Amino acid sequence: MRHRKKKLKLNRTAEHRKALLLSLAKEVFKHETIKTTLAKAKMAKGLIEKLISLAKVNSLANHRRIGSFISDKEIVKKLEKEIAPIFSARPGGYTQIIKLGRRHGDSAEMAIIKLVKSQLPQKEESSSSIGK
Repeated sequence: MRHRKKKLKLNRTAEHRKALLLSLAKEVFKHETIKTTLAKAKMAKGLIEKLISLAKVNSLANHRRIGSFISDKEIVKKLEKEIAPIFSARPGGYTQIIKLGRRHGDSAEMAIIKLVKSQLPQKEESSSSIGK
């Protein structure tokens, strides 16, 4: 029985699954939005939110923990200097998953995973233009 086993295996070995999730997290931090399958997006969401929570607290230990996950120094710098300060007042829920439907080739459910901060300025602009 699979009671209380939340983690999906995605038909991959543990090493391949870890590499896949880290790659997805790097791309989300780099581009702020990516298109992937729904199962992969749900798996990557936990890792992305954990890394953002670590980056919010500016300490050497957290910097090294983030560096142990992400080996690209530019992405780590962007995460700590640009992304984490935007979420400093937010207690959680840094990502959003939007379902797109099914892919034609294999009928896999597709989704967009993006950082919530990229959505906030658009709402503010549209509400201010309506009032004027």
